[in-house]
Amino acid sequence: MRHNIKPPVLAVAALVLWMAGCASQPAQTVDATGKEPEKSLTEKLRAVVASEIEVPGGTELQVRLNQSVGSARSEAGEEFDATLHAPVVVGDKVVVPKGAIVHGHVIHAVASGHLKTPARLSVTLDTLEWQGKSYPITTSSVSRSARSHKNRNLALIGGGSGAGALIGGLAGGGTGALIGAGAGAAAGTAGAYATGRKDVLLPAESLLTFRLQAPVKIRK
Repeated sequence: MRHNIKPPVLAVAALVLWMAGCASQPAQTVDATGKEPEKSLTEKLRAVVASEIEVPGGTELQVRLNQSVGSARSEAGEEFDATLHAPVVVGDKVVVPKGAIVHGHVIHAVASGHLKTPARLSVTLDTLEWQGKSYPITTSSVSRSARSHKNRNLALIGGGSGAGALIGGLAGGGTGALIGAGAGAAAGTAGAYATGRKDVLLPAESLLTFRLQAPVKIRK
């Protein structure tokens, strides 16, 4: 015996089946325009952290100067540029390749004096640039000092005094020796004053090695 199914019953059955199919699919949140909403701030921060690699403190940064820096020509606070001579590697991954730009500044620059004050120069790095991004860094300093003038000046002055005494003694005996010694000492002092300058110079292309004093996070 055939049973006739009325159209309204068929429509209800179709609606139930459609709803069941929708329930089996993952729900997607959309806004009024039908587009998925932007990620929350927390989600964005998680994505940023996941895309960063931390370069630990103590990592060496070997750089090559792009211009010269010197105790006689530079001043404290003066900035300079350099390039990485060796890549920055964490584990087995190159985080920043050779050739990246770094910026630094002069900490101290003391020019050489004539009879004292040996020259001193100290520099450090401040910023690392890579893929259009700038990363502040804190590094150790590189310092250079000229040798003290004291021993050299004493030798020059003493040598001048001895030579003067010899010449004075030959010319006029004891009194001449005293006069000659005084003149010789004056000549020796003048020589030390004239030749006593010895400044520190780091020419362009110099290789310097710094160490990170704090970790820095680099975006991939």
